[in-house]
Amino acid sequence: MATNAIRRAVLVHGAGGGGWEWNVWRRVFAALGIEAQALDLQPAEDGLEATGFADYAAQVSAALEASPRPCAVVGASLGGLLAMVCADAADALVLVNPLPPAPWVEDLPSREWPDVVPWQRDARLDSTRRALPDSDEATALFAFRRWRDESGLVLRQAHAGLLLDAPACPTLCIASSQDEDVPPEVTAELARAWDADLLRVASPGHVGPLLGRGAVAVATQAAAWLTARLSAR
Repeated sequence: MATNAIRRAVLVHGAGGGGWEWNVWRRVFAALGIEAQALDLQPAEDGLEATGFADYAAQVSAALEASPRPCAVVGASLGGLLAMVCADAADALVLVNPLPPAPWVEDLPSREWPDVVPWQRDARLDSTRRALPDSDEATALFAFRRWRDESGLVLRQAHAGLLLDAPACPTLCIASSQDEDVPPEVTAELARAWDADLLRVASPGHVGPLLGRGAVAVATQAAAWLTARLSAR
């Protein structure tokens, strides 16, 4: 076994979600010898309305600093952007339908965010099913009960466009074939610009690679990439 093989990973969820989104990935990674820590991002002391992007980034950075190396950081959606910001503290980066930095964020649909986005308050099982078109009924019900409200400030800051350099560590971008939140073409353009590897997956949803029926296969491919890419260094 290569001494630089990834044996640990920090998993960063997207807006309105939680560490529970990574349950399938954690099981797959564990079976393949990778210990994965799924974060639950916490609001600032002054509450969700006062929580900014830097508050979440500090939590990701702290988790990476506390994790023995070599360690990968894996982020989905907003968590992908957080992972990019903290990539210097990691040995590999995996981005799942990531919210991109500037200039690619300009290609996303324009939205306005209230101070608190009421995803928990306004959650409905029917809308959850529509958001998870390739998930089974049990997964949809599980997610419906766990959505949380989100900081509008975090989302406004993220969508304003962060200026980031390409990460120095090996990077894998995963793009769902029918993602309407972060179109696969945007993720592909980011991967090309950063000389990252690109994995296109046949998922019709933004969180399908985590919660869809193909989640096990996607997680397995991500773990295999970590093993092959890092062992080759």
